[in-house]
Amino acid sequence: MAAGPTHGVVRLVAIRDEPLDVTEVMDAVQHEAAGGLTMFVGRVRNHDHGMSVAGLDYSAHPLALQRLRAVSMDVAARHDVRAIAAVHAVGRLAVGDLAVVVAAAADHRGTAFDAARDLIDTLKSEVPIWKHQAFGDGTQQWVGTP
Repeated sequence: MAAGPTHGVVRLVAIRDEPLDVTEVMDAVQHEAAGGLTMFVGRVRNHDHGMSVAGLDYSAHPLALQRLRAVSMDVAARHDVRAIAAVHAVGRLAVGDLAVVVAAAADHRGTAFDAARDLIDTLKSEVPIWKHQAFGDGTQQWVGTP
């Protein structure tokens, strides 16, 4: 994969305790030379491992935003993209709420798909954001904690 300068390519990186906006992320990665724009939107689902999910809370380490920025720069350097963006929610979320939105824009769709997939997968594995799920039966579970 082509590595290139990341200055100006990472357009939006945020961790927010307010509702996420897909349009904001899409607008952030607009580029006239990009023929492909791929987004991933992660939502709170109503189940996990066969159990009913009532809602969840996301918590972030104080350095999570710094790590998210570094991950975004690394992904931009690994792919020949025109722009990327990543926004993750924290706080209490209900079923159906948006938890994470990432996007990649590139000259061609394949590169945009590859970069967006790399961005969400690397974000999930390397950025210290943890999920606390509340199940319908009253039990709870932490996900993604060290």
